[in-house]
Amino acid sequence: MKVFLNKLRALHIIMIGGLLTIVANSCSDEVYNDSDFVAGETFTDSNIRLILIDTLTVSTSTMKFDSLVTSESTRILTGKYIDDVFGTVTTSSYMQFLPDSYTIDSEAVFDSLVMVLGYDQYYYNDTLQKNTIHIKKITKNLRPDSDDNFYNTSSITYDEEDLGFYEYNPRPLAGDSITIKLIDDFGSDVFSKLQEKDIVNSDEYRDYFKGIGLLPDETDNGSIIGFSKSSENTYMRLYYSTDTEFEFEQEYIDIQIDATTTPIPFFNSITAENPITPLQTLTDSKVNLASSESDNQSYIHSGVGIAMRVQFPSITSLYDIPGSGTILDGTLKIKPVAQSYNDNLKLRDTLAVYVVDQNNDLTETLTSTSYAILNRDNQEFNDIYYEISLSYYLEELYLKDRDLDDALILLPVDYNSTVDRFIMSGNGNGENETILELTYGIYDED
Repeated sequence: MKVFLNKLRALHIIMIGGLLTIVANSCSDEVYNDSDFVAGETFTDSNIRLILIDTLTVSTSTMKFDSLVTSESTRILTGKYIDDVFGTVTTSSYMQFLPDSYTIDSEAVFDSLVMVLGYDQYYYNDTLQKNTIHIKKITKNLRPDSDDNFYNTSSITYDEEDLGFYEYNPRPLAGDSITIKLIDDFGSDVFSKLQEKDIVNSDEYRDYFKGIGLLPDETDNGSIIGFSKSSENTYMRLYYSTDTEFEFEQEYIDIQIDATTTPIPFFNSITAENPITPLQTLTDSKVNLASSESDNQSYIHSGVGIAMRVQFPSITSLYDIPGSGTILDGTLKIKPVAQSYNDNLKLRDTLAVYVVDQNNDLTETLTSTSYAILNRDNQEFNDIYYEISLSYYLEELYLKDRDLDDALILLPVDYNSTVDRFIMSGNGNGENETILELTYGIYDED
């Protein structure tokens, strides 16, 4: 009796003068929250009773991926800050460069070599504090050890001596870029190698110069700053002068991030050291830290790969309700812990919702339209929460068309290019706990 409703997505029921009106939207089966359901006589001729349920058990926990691919990050991330929950969060970036020309006039004279880093307007934590960038020379070919990817946990060797050093006050929204002068010994060596034709192509340049690392200082406690990977915004610029008939004319060659090699020789290293004790138990991706073991809270940290995990173990208890029934609507509401966020540690308007199996292997994105949306309607009363429409997903669990061991996880959409963190109320957190609100329709009730 239930199966004929298994394509139900969104159903609005209105009682008008004793008549039952049913409204349904028709769309592709591939989108969970749309419908091609057409009500049959069995449903429309029934006595319909609606039950609003908000007491079903929601199991919340925290898991951590062993690693995240960051060679596909959309931005350069560098910086460091100390977080009371997640520990010392550090990001550094590593990349290879190639010149846009290998020709310099034999009469030219070296001027300088600078690094230009263009802001991409992403930042996290306190930009009023000073940040530091150390530019290091990589000593090993920038290639992955095992597959085609670098990860947030990857590392590579570099010279201890700085090629450049810069202390600055970040202006990611008001500023355009920062410029860092590199040491003249290195700049003049690059210049002479090109001018004297010791290097005439990309392969020779890669052999000579493996790339650079951008690292924060060990004493920094400020912010994580995003810089653009675009060759128009981030590059090295080699300045030199040529003697003309009347004056020296300054020229330059741009040395840009290598986008011709596959895989692209680039990655962000993202670490969080010495977090709170419960988070230290996340030593393997299969470990689930129950909210009951972490102050009734769950945690999210995008760049480190920490995610909130949600399951619905009692969904099939709906079978205990007399009569044939179906899930008409389902909304999950998750509240960020009060005072765990501020202007520096921001809440994002949306979080992506993914499906993982019992081993926490990522299997799918819930849908292109199912996000956790931040509801700020009562923000003045400090009542804000993320809400997720889950009617189709819950229906699949209820009808056992989906493995009951599956779980949902929450992460920012661009989790491999950010360091956003969130502390969420889990189950068992009193009036702030995560709740599931269901509308359950019963028909053919005995």
